[in-house]
Amino acid sequence: MSLRIGIAVLHTWGQNLSLHPHLHCVVPGSGMDAMSRWQTQLRSSKYLFVVKALSKVFRAKYVQQLRQQGIEDKLLLESLFQNDWVVYAKRPFGGPAQVIEYLGRYTHKVAISNHRIQKVTDNEVSFHYKDYKAAGTIKLMTLTNEEFTRRFAQHILPHRFVRIRHYGILSSTWKRGKLQQLQLSLKIERRQTPVKTLLRKCPCCKTGTPITIQVFGKSGPPPQYLPATLPVN
Repeated sequence: MSLRIGIAVLHTWGQNLSLHPHLHCVVPGSGMDAMSRWQTQLRSSKYLFVVKALSKVFRAKYVQQLRQQGIEDKLLLESLFQNDWVVYAKRPFGGPAQVIEYLGRYTHKVAISNHRIQKVTDNEVSFHYKDYKAAGTIKLMTLTNEEFTRRFAQHILPHRFVRIRHYGILSSTWKRGKLQQLQLSLKIERRQTPVKTLLRKCPCCKTGTPITIQVFGKSGPPPQYLPATLPVN
């Protein structure tokens, strides 16, 4: 059976802002076979892949991609096989809500949250971090402004670089018709998103009725000016 990665999310930072690039992948428990038929039978009821075998396959695929990109440094490529690679696979999630909560930690957050920053001076920045080598103990780290900025800047993605990728039945190609056909064949009822009602009352006074003055698209900036007088109730 051709099992495909559904979602891959790039995560680059550690608790102390170190550079630690890795992927969080959500793998569907089912997939399409070579004949484009939906299959749900897994090789084992306890796991999807043998972790040690997955580590070796991932390393081989990674090195293959390096060679395809024109990297032929023999010493570098041979060094990649001198140590075992680590691929960590978690148990299945309890449901969609747990998946969203888990991935939400990495998809729309930055390398450090404001609440972790404890003190900022003209020369240093102090912040809390979890030391996983000490059973997750909360500790305080102090860095110079230059070092803090350097570490933080490592996690700013290059222009047009995508943090989230969708593959297999969740890819853009599948979402344009194939996924809907698959849902119909499996008799899956798609959840209907309720239509949002228009705001009828002012959120401040709860009595006045807001009046639309101008609407502008998401791709363009807001208007540079407003009328001198605005209609009121």
